[in-house]
Amino acid sequence: MTQPSNATTQTLASQPDIRHDWTLDDIEALFALPFNDLLFRAQQVHRTHFDPNAVQVSTLLSIKTGACPEDCKYCPQSGHYNTGLAKEKLLEIEKVVEQAKAAKQAGASRFCMGAAWKSPREKDLEAVIEMVTRVKALGLETCMTLGMVDGDQARQLSEAGLDYYNHNLDTSPEYYGEIITTRTYADRLETLGNVREAGMKVCSGGILGMGEAPRDRAALLQQLVKLEPHPESVPINMLVKVPGTPLENVEDLDPIVFIRAIAVARILMPRSHVRLSAGREQMDESTQALAFLAGANSIFYGDRLLTTGNPQVERDRALFDKLGLHPEHVEKSMRADDTRTQASLQAAMLRQASSESNERFYDATLV
Repeated sequence: MTQPSNATTQTLASQPDIRHDWTLDDIEALFALPFNDLLFRAQQVHRTHFDPNAVQVSTLLSIKTGACPEDCKYCPQSGHYNTGLAKEKLLEIEKVVEQAKAAKQAGASRFCMGAAWKSPREKDLEAVIEMVTRVKALGLETCMTLGMVDGDQARQLSEAGLDYYNHNLDTSPEYYGEIITTRTYADRLETLGNVREAGMKVCSGGILGMGEAPRDRAALLQQLVKLEPHPESVPINMLVKVPGTPLENVEDLDPIVFIRAIAVARILMPRSHVRLSAGREQMDESTQALAFLAGANSIFYGDRLLTTGNPQVERDRALFDKLGLHPEHVEKSMRADDTRTQASLQAAMLRQASSESNERFYDATLV
């Protein structure tokens, strides 16, 4: 992994609650705490660093769906399984921009774009970069997940103004081979290193409920904690069991176990946004409320999460009202001191201004 810069090292040194040396036994001890004690500790950490009633809101759009060459056993987009998912080409740039506008109107502060690739091809990268600059020109944070990226690809995305790159570790190093065989754990860590070296923020987490042992859940979080700095965004996903995938009949994960993982992630990574991600469609309001109490402070907002269901916007708004939660303001999550993207933003705004007179605008449905 890339070593932190001197500036980063100084920043970390001034944050005594940031640790990268948690042992597996330490983490398992957190998981074993009485539930009320664990949530109390997580709440203390959360309130030290965040507004406890603010939730960062993102919308995720699949910009290229299906026929992925990877064999991830949880994924309906894998070309190895018959899940009935139609293969789609890379979305047109204007359609992506329309979806981003609709997402911002619905209250999202971050727009995430995902493509079912092992890694992006050079001929697709130009279009992807245009998407980044156009979406960022709307005043939204940008995030992408495109599979593995090398150093040059990461640099190009960073120079285009991409704020976050998502690349999940999925599970522990020990259990990883039971879930994926077409790329290694080291491949994933290398991509995260390339992203960090290029100056982007890291979004990385995992999926729970794939048949892993309790120690695997602790080991996954340990791998995330070892990253320096910690990922700025940590999605904790509950497996969505899709018919046709090898994990469609795996045993359900106890929701309390899931909430414990949210709380432990909050304690281990105090300044990271912990995202309550895939699986919310299957969670009742009480489970989601416990997740927010345990330190989750980020969600995906919209009707779909790539190719699986996600609670509808109105349901989320009603839950926020019931719990007294509110969306985190984009100004608080944007890079206020980031000047490296100004040229690309200005270029995107000029391109947008020249095309808007001929642009056909309509109310886009969130994907």
